[in-house]
Amino acid sequence: MTSQLTFDELGTPLREITFVVFDLETTGGRAGEDAITEIGAVKVRGGRVIGEFATLVDPERGIPPQVSALTGITQLMVTGAPRLTTVLPAFLEFAAGAVLVAHNSGFDVGFMKAACERHGYAWPKATVVCTVRLARRVLTRDEAPSCRLSALAALFGVAEQPNHRALTDARATVEVLHRLLERVGSVGVHSLEELLAYLPEVTAAQRRKRTLATDLPSTPGVYLFRGPSEEVLYIGTASDLRRRVRQYFTASEGRKRLREMVALATRVDTVECAHPLEAEVRELRLITAHKPAYNRRSKNSKGVWWLVLTDEAFPRLSAVRAPRDGAFGPFRSRRLAEATAEVLLEAVPLRACAQRIPARNPSGTPCALYELGRCKAPCAGRQSVTEYGPAADAFRRLVAGVDTEPLGVLAAQLDALAEAHRFEDAAQRRDRVSSLVRALDRAQRLAALAALPELVAARPDGSGGWEFAVVRHGRLASAGVARRGVRPMPVVDALVAAAETVIPGPGPLLGAPAEEVGVVLRWLDRPGTRLVRCDTPWASPAGAAGSWRGWVALADAGRDQYRDAGH
Repeated sequence: MTSQLTFDELGTPLREITFVVFDLETTGGRAGEDAITEIGAVKVRGGRVIGEFATLVDPERGIPPQVSALTGITQLMVTGAPRLTTVLPAFLEFAAGAVLVAHNSGFDVGFMKAACERHGYAWPKATVVCTVRLARRVLTRDEAPSCRLSALAALFGVAEQPNHRALTDARATVEVLHRLLERVGSVGVHSLEELLAYLPEVTAAQRRKRTLATDLPSTPGVYLFRGPSEEVLYIGTASDLRRRVRQYFTASEGRKRLREMVALATRVDTVECAHPLEAEVRELRLITAHKPAYNRRSKNSKGVWWLVLTDEAFPRLSAVRAPRDGAFGPFRSRRLAEATAEVLLEAVPLRACAQRIPARNPSGTPCALYELGRCKAPCAGRQSVTEYGPAADAFRRLVAGVDTEPLGVLAAQLDALAEAHRFEDAAQRRDRVSSLVRALDRAQRLAALAALPELVAARPDGSGGWEFAVVRHGRLASAGVARRGVRPMPVVDALVAAAETVIPGPGPLLGAPAEEVGVVLRWLDRPGTRLVRCDTPWASPAGAAGSWRGWVALADAGRDQYRDAGH
């Protein structure tokens, strides 16, 4: 017998949800090619209509005769109607913050997403409920052989009969939605979270497994699904362990991989944590240790790549797995590391070839790069070790954040391309330089955090208390909280005293896993975080890539303007 959900677990009651039920009429069925001719939407809350939105839209193209015959919308009707550039922001404002509902939502949402992309608006990624999908989940085949809007309207006897006009169809969909919600209410679906969980098919066996979450705590932490042989199947984090784990059994994950995992699970273990940062870090460490079959990320903390100078008379850039002092990274893949190396070679005159060149009497033959002026042919003895040395030093100084002169070289090359009206080449160069600056900035910020022997930071917990983190060389060494009314500094002292000892290792991150340092840095960067103490100054050199963030922002603005112009 499954236990009843508590009020805390129910989520947001459906009566408190604002729904925007909308419908579109279009010139055809292809979101990327056809255009919208009409938008109709109804805003409802608690069963009451609180607003409507309706407008014809000039599609700026002809309407096929067969479409006009179906919808009744003619070319004359849309002539002089507002264009989508005017209508779209108004609709997005009308629907802001609401749960979107549409009949066969894939069609309508697909057109809206395409319109947002075409006109430079961010799709709000709202929760979407499809009444076709809900009807198929609620109604039997005998009740509803067809889930077309007209068929459902006839089945429920709704007052507003659909007629392929946007507002009328949206009003009909509102009534259909309410009738369907009445049906799901009888099976215990009373909140938005339960509704979204109810939509996928859930087997009886999966529902019975809900008891695996019965005794779990309602605290932040990490959960581990275990299989029949005690193997760890999947690891995740939650701000409320009990609520999150129950969702796997009441909802049946839409992802087939996790549905399969739930079917295999026999037990759920948990690790309670002081706050979400500790949970996220522990999740990373546990995934690395157990390598669960159903987790796709973070299984290999050492699976990143670094760019290093080879140890030879004429060093070159090489992508390696093991970091060493002076390495540049981390990169998620070898491909990204090598792509970054290509950009660097346009700014720093290091050789691109892979051959090993002796310090004395080299006897190679200059390659095409020598003819192009991009290499001084040390392989043929035309550049000495002493003459080659500044190129390697330039790379080291750039990575260390001492000097950004190579970035200035790349920017000058970009300006030259623009002045020569080679705009496509300039755009490509701009994007490559922006990517390089971001990679350098991130690498230097991660390294600066890893260099700190100890840092203590605090964040408000939202209830008048504090969340604390003790960070040593980029790793989370201790975590705790001081609830409202508890003196914080004694808690800090206790956390520091009990913190893990971290012995620095090799490389820019001193042995810390790159993903963990990134998680800690993001937490520290969030607004509201305060430094409690830091035994050495936490700073970046004046010559670090962070000084180029303004340049990157301008480059991004230029890219957006280029896209807005229709290119």
